[in-house]
Amino acid sequence: MKWSKWLENWGMTSLKIKAPFLDMEWKPQDEDKSAAWDLYIELLTRITTQPLVGNHGDEETALKSICSIFPLTREVIKLNGRYCIEFTKIAIIILNQKIRPFTAKWHKLSEQNAFNDAEKCKEFRRELSALQKDLKIYTQMLADMAGVENLVNLENET
Repeated sequence: MKWSKWLENWGMTSLKIKAPFLDMEWKPQDEDKSAAWDLYIELLTRITTQPLVGNHGDEETALKSICSIFPLTREVIKLNGRYCIEFTKIAIIILNQKIRPFTAKWHKLSEQNAFNDAEKCKEFRRELSALQKDLKIYTQMLADMAGVENLVNLENET
């Protein structure tokens, strides 16, 4: 299977990836599967895939959880070694194109006390919800890469 087809299957064709890369074969190795499993579990159990509804939760804590995906991903890549290249390719793209714009914006705003403003908190939650849609797909992609059951929608959302 080509990378372009795999991304198309997940509806992630909006990612900006150079054409030669998209024509490469997508063949996850055991190291990719192990790395995908490690990050899958992290994402599955964080605000990345869990709703932040109503008056529950805390925006600053949610932002910190999203930001922590960067060091977690780096650690997973290092632990699984240089042969987890398929995992690394998609992880870097998701970090840089999906997560980084969100964290860059909200990290700066949080330092300016944005979370003391009810309207900014609502805006944060709306943008978090939009990011979560992409991160749920990414988490499902990781389950696919790891060869495990997709548990993203295991629970009913209320």
